Amino acid sequence: MDSGKMMTMKEAVSRYVKDDETVYLAGFTHMIPFAAGHEIIRQKRKGLTLCRATPDIIYDQMIAAGCAKKVVFSYAGNPGVGSLRCFRRALEKGVPNPIEIEEYTHFGLSGRLFAGATNMPFLPMRTNAGSDLPANNDSIKTIKDPYTGDEVSIVPPLRPDIAVVHVQRCDENGNAHIWGITGEQKDAAFAAKKVIITTEEIVSESVIRSDPNRTLIPDFVVHAVVQEPWCAHPSYTQGYYDRDNEFYMQWDDITKEHESTMKYMDEWVYGVENREQYMKKLSAEKVIKLLPKACYSQPVSYGSV
Repeated sequence: MDSGKMMTMKEAVSRYVKDDETVYLAGFTHMIPFAAGHEIIRQKRKGLTLCRATPDIIYDQMIAAGCAKKVVFSYAGNPGVGSLRCFRRALEKGVPNPIEIEEYTHFGLSGRLFAGATNMPFLPMRTNAGSDLPANNDSIKTIKDPYTGDEVSIVPPLRPDIAVVHVQRCDENGNAHIWGITGEQKDAAFAAKKVIITTEEIVSESVIRSDPNRTLIPDFVVHAVVQEPWCAHPSYTQGYYDRDNEFYMQWDDITKEHESTMKYMDEWVYGVENREQYMKKLSAEKVIKLLPKACYSQPVSYGSV
């Protein structure tokens, strides 16, 4: 039965992503929803507070497009390559517009999501002690441990207006299977007010029920489901396609100047209507190169009577 949640990426972004909201595009290393970020750019959303544990290239692109007013993060860089040039250009020179930043450790930001997901008033942690972060981030505070009397660092809950989570497969209701590096996807979905699930494929409810331990995100927190193969390129989706390491290297050259960045954006983001058209622009050689060899886990018996 059609749940009413199935829609295109264009419809999902139009309905659920608004100007001046807090947006979390989930995925740690893999399953980063680039296609959603591109659609947000095409719909010219402005004034967004972009949150991610690792802003990565997708937020560099959204910053270059003028979507962001603030970035809340725990590491900003082009993984394995160097700086995010668009991020630095906006921060240091105000190009194309100035942005604010709010920085945490990885544990600090993931802890904020966990606090948001579990409706906690804050999360205590030790990793901020002795670092420069508290002096540069007013949201990092300290309280007295009621058991020992020690000073303990705390971070506030993070409750994004919208989270976009890419998964390998889900049913039409949004019950989603994730495997590989699970990162912060589950907490992002439970912490957010609205959730868009993007998926490589739609499967039947029976497939989801056959392996319940992989169901990290249940349907009752999901507002929209978008079937979007190759949504995560140039990052990867475990078992479906590999990381396009060549592009991560190329992005460093593309973004040396704002003009060259926008030339890329005009061709690969504004110049296509959707992810299908984007993928048609990639060479067949590139696509074939990114397809992984099969590597199946051993089957598990859940048993029944």
